[in-house]
Amino acid sequence: MFPFNFEWIWDAGHIVFHGGLWYALTILGLGITYCIIKAALDAAKGKGSQHH
Repeated sequence: MFPFNFEWIWDAGHIVFHGGLWYALTILGLGITYCIIKAALDAAKGKGSQHH
């Protein structure tokens, strides 16, 4: 069942579920983005692991 399907009804349950889903996905996406940017900056500054 998709939102563009004519049988879809936006009731309170769907709104709460989708709100929580997108909130969680946003938090995860921001966290992953932060980690990737931090790792790239640390690697560029030479702060990475010094394994030889």
